[in-house]
Amino acid sequence: MTQGAGQEPVVRTATLRDFRVPPYARVPVQGHSASPVAGNPYATEIPPVEGSSATPVAAATPATPATSAQAVPAQTTVPPTTVPPAAPAPAAPSQGTASPPDAPQAEPAGSGHPGNAVPADEFPDGYTPTARDLPVINRGDTLQVRVEPAAEPAPAPRPDGPGPLYVVGDVHGYLDELLVALHEQGLIDSEGHWSAGNARLWFLGDFTDRGPDGIGVIDLVMRLSAEAAAAGGYCKALMGNHELLLIGAKRFGDTPVNSGAGTATFQAAWLLNGGQKHDMDRLQDVHLQWMSRLDAVAQEDGHLLLHSDTTAYLEYGDTIEDVNDTVHEALNRNDADECWDLFRKFTKRFAFRDEAGPQAVRELLATYGGTRIVHGHSPIPYLLGQVGGENGDGEDGSGPVVEGPHVYADGLAIAMDGGVTMAGKLLVQRLPLHD
Repeated sequence: MTQGAGQEPVVRTATLRDFRVPPYARVPVQGHSASPVAGNPYATEIPPVEGSSATPVAAATPATPATSAQAVPAQTTVPPTTVPPAAPAPAAPSQGTASPPDAPQAEPAGSGHPGNAVPADEFPDGYTPTARDLPVINRGDTLQVRVEPAAEPAPAPRPDGPGPLYVVGDVHGYLDELLVALHEQGLIDSEGHWSAGNARLWFLGDFTDRGPDGIGVIDLVMRLSAEAAAAGGYCKALMGNHELLLIGAKRFGDTPVNSGAGTATFQAAWLLNGGQKHDMDRLQDVHLQWMSRLDAVAQEDGHLLLHSDTTAYLEYGDTIEDVNDTVHEALNRNDADECWDLFRKFTKRFAFRDEAGPQAVRELLATYGGTRIVHGHSPIPYLLGQVGGENGDGEDGSGPVVEGPHVYADGLAIAMDGGVTMAGKLLVQRLPLHD
């Protein structure tokens, strides 16, 4: 354009690039914090993510390089609260061009695309990469502004090697006692969240029945598993005979099974062994799936971890992997008689207590490895003869005296069921234990 006579010189301004921001990029990264549950300072519920709207980008704002959201570690969804995804804010269309179709809702954290509404390789139909939305003509007089991307924070240093190893005995629904015991060992904080860094924690099974809140115990263990993994440690669990009993009662109910001593049902056996209606009423598919996938045997630092003090594990395989695979396959076949046989064998006890006990322990160790067995299932007061014996069972109301784990069978076995259901003690112990 030719400058007219008598007109002031044209003042040239910096050329600005108008980039349209596609709707999926306008979804903010959501955050939330846990709040205590009323009446229990340890237990928590995860609140739903509050919806928010993205601020529209002005057309006259210079473009700056986008920085990707920092990856969030994947975590296991914890029942019973489900966090709904936030809906993306509507995008203002750019003049003269067609707006991309609405993007799908943002996925929750842990889905593999934290902070993004759409994976990088799954753009909405009709979307054109931003660099091609508008033609950019470099005439030589465009103001070039270089913006350095923000540096990502350095990852926190992790201690070398695995953390300390802890085991937990039978809980049987005593959630409050469990929270106190875990807090005393420094494994959780005052609000019930994992605080032990890279520590390793194993539950030896029997989470429900007899006590007041078996499903609450399962929910806690599932949540701690996610929190411990995020902190560099882990929280794992073994399958106890009461997990098998609860699974059977839910799946088969009053279906007759061959008990070996006549006809029986899982429902009757569950009620006879302390089954609680409030646990069954709150039992969800996620709890059943979690219990069905638990291993029966594990080994950590030379400790062979079992739920039951029985040699019946030898009937299911010659290696730890074989035993766990056989148990999982039996549960997946969903046969009532087969599940009953599994429950019946894992209910056996006292194989390590008498004169032949040390040899039974050595047979298991020789087959599966390790130098010591750690188990739950049989309450220590029974192993010590404090219940039903000359010492009585706490006639003064004090209950049996359990100070800690019981080491026996020539020092080869450690019993961890402190008898919390009979006014004993819920045990959480760091290993190795020196007798």
